[in-house]
Amino acid sequence: MASSKGITVAQRTGKAKSGKAPNATKRLRLGLGIMLTLLLVVGGKLFFVQGLDVGGMAAAALDYRMRATSLPAERGSILDAAGTVLANSVIRYNIVVDQTTNTKTDKFWRLEEGADNLVEVSREQGISELAAVLGMDTEDLRNAVTGESKYHIVAKDLKPDVELRVSDLSIPGIVTEGVSKRVYPNGSVAGGIIGFLQDGSTGQAGIEQTQDGLLRGKDGKRLFEIGADGLRIPVGVDELTPPEDGKDVKLTLNSDLQYFAQQAIQSQSDKLGAEWGVIIVMDAKTGNLIAMADTNAPDPNDPGRVAAKDRGVRSVTAAYEPGSVQKMITAAALIEEGKSSPLDTFTLGPSYTVDGQTFTDSFTHGTEERTLAGILGWSMNTGTVAAGSRLTKDQRHDWLKKFGIGEAPEVGLPATAAGILTPADQWDGRQEYTVLFGQGVAQSTLQTVRAFQTIANNGVMLQPRLIDAYVSPDGTEEAVAPQPSRQVVSDGTAQQVQDILESAVTEGQIKDAAIDGYRVGAKTGTSESPCDDGKSGFCGYTASIVGMAPMDDPRFIVEVVLQRPKGSIYGITQGPVFRSVMSQALRTYNVQPSTGEPARLPQYAK
Repeated sequence: MASSKGITVAQRTGKAKSGKAPNATKRLRLGLGIMLTLLLVVGGKLFFVQGLDVGGMAAAALDYRMRATSLPAERGSILDAAGTVLANSVIRYNIVVDQTTNTKTDKFWRLEEGADNLVEVSREQGISELAAVLGMDTEDLRNAVTGESKYHIVAKDLKPDVELRVSDLSIPGIVTEGVSKRVYPNGSVAGGIIGFLQDGSTGQAGIEQTQDGLLRGKDGKRLFEIGADGLRIPVGVDELTPPEDGKDVKLTLNSDLQYFAQQAIQSQSDKLGAEWGVIIVMDAKTGNLIAMADTNAPDPNDPGRVAAKDRGVRSVTAAYEPGSVQKMITAAALIEEGKSSPLDTFTLGPSYTVDGQTFTDSFTHGTEERTLAGILGWSMNTGTVAAGSRLTKDQRHDWLKKFGIGEAPEVGLPATAAGILTPADQWDGRQEYTVLFGQGVAQSTLQTVRAFQTIANNGVMLQPRLIDAYVSPDGTEEAVAPQPSRQVVSDGTAQQVQDILESAVTEGQIKDAAIDGYRVGAKTGTSESPCDDGKSGFCGYTASIVGMAPMDDPRFIVEVVLQRPKGSIYGITQGPVFRSVMSQALRTYNVQPSTGEPARLPQYAK
C-alpha cells in the first residue's frame, strides 16, 4: 500500500514537473514583456509631451493658469489757454473679492517683503492686514469676504497707493479693479464746449467726444499665474505692462472771460425772455476763440440737469438768417469790385422797388440822399438793395462764399453747421436781393464772426481756432498749426469797411456800443425766425450785434445773439451787452486805449 502510494505521488509529481512548469514560465515572460512595453509607451509619451511638447500642451497649460487685470490709462486733461484745468481724471480702484476662492483655504503663501523666500500667512492674518489698509472694521471685512459670491465689491474709490498696498498682501480671491473718475472743476463754465463722458469712459459731446482717442490713452495690464485651487502662485509669472496715459488738450479759451460772457448772455436772455443766446469773442489776429458762451450751459458733472438741446454749442450748431450784419459783406463786395465807395450817394425814398420787388426800412423816412456809409450806419434795406444791385447775381453769391458763408468752420466740435447758401441760379426773384441784407441765407454765429475777422485783419481770413495744443504725459507740448489763411479783400477795401463800421457807432444808430477810451466799429442785425415746425411762418426774431475794437488796430471780434426775445423788436438792443463783454476782453488782455481820431464818415450827402 505504502509502495503503491509512493509511486502514485512520484508519478503525480513527475507529471507536474513535466507538464505545468513550462506554461508558468511563458506566462511570467509574457507579463514582464507587457509591463516593459507599457513603461516604454508611458515614458515615451511623457518625453514626447513634457520634453518635446510638440502640441504645445505645456504652453496651453500655462495659458490656462494665467489671469490678467486691466490697468486703466489716465485720461488726459482739458485745459484753457493759461493751463487752468477744465476737465481731468483721477485713477481710483475698487477692491473685489471672489468669496468662493477666499474661503477655500485657511492659509496661503506670499513673498516676504524685501526677500526672496516665501512666508506662510493665515487667512485671519490676511483679513486683519487688509482691514488695516482699508481702514475697515475687521469683523465687517470678514463678513464681506465670506460667502458664495464670485464677485463682491469690498471697497470703492481707493487711491493708487492704497491699491498697491492691497495687491502686495497677495490675499487669495482679492483683486483690484481700476476705474477712471472724471472731474470738471469749473462746473458749467464752457460746459458745452468741454462735453462729458458716457458711462464714465467714452466722450459723449464737445471736446470729450471729438478728441476721445487722444484723451483716453492706452490701458495697461497685469498678468499673473494661479494654481489649480484658484490661488495666486507667489513665485509664478507676474508681468506688468504699464498704461500709456492720454494727452492733454489745451484750448484757446480764457476761462475767466468765458465765465464773464456766460453770465452776461444768461442775464440778457433772462431779462428779455429769449429762447437762447450766445456770445463769441475771437482774437482777430490769430483766429483764437477766447470765449464761446451759451445760455443754460450744462455742467459736465451732471449734464442731465439741462435739456438735451442745451448741451451743445449753438455758436457752431445753430444756423439762422443773420439779418443786417450781412450788409458788411455787401459793402466789402461793392468796394472791392469798384462798384461803390463809402461816400457814394444814393437817392432813397420810403421804399425801393426793383424787378417788381419792393423793399422798405425799419424806420419811417422821406426821400433822402444817403452815402453808402449812411446806408450801413442806419441799416437801410432800401439803400442796400439799391447799392447791391450793382453786383450781378453771381457776384453776390460768390462774395458770400468768399467770406465763408456755406463753409463750416472746423474747430474740433461736433455738429458744426455749414449753413445754407443756395446757388445763384436757384434764387427766386426776391431772394436774389434779400441775400444782400442777410435774408434767404443761413449761417452760424461763428461764420459771421469769421467774416468780420477778415475785415478786422486787413482782408485776411483766418480759420477759427479752439484747440491750441496737445500736451504729452511727459509735458511735451505740440502746438496745433493754424489752417491756411486767405486774402479775401485788399487791405484798402478792409480799411474802408472798417471806417464804415466805426462810423455806424460814431455817426449812425449804434451809439450804445461805444466804449470810453476805445474806438469801436459795429453792425446790428435783425431777422425773422421761422417756427420750429417749419410750417407756421415766423415765430419771433433773431437779434444780434457784431463788432470790433480798438479800431486803431482791431484786436477782438465780439458777437451777441438772442433768439426770439420777447417784446417789440425795435426796443431791443444788444449794444450794452456787447460793450460790457468787449470792455472785459480789452481789460483782460491789457489792450492799450486808442490814440487816433475815430472815423466819422458822413451819413448823408452834403
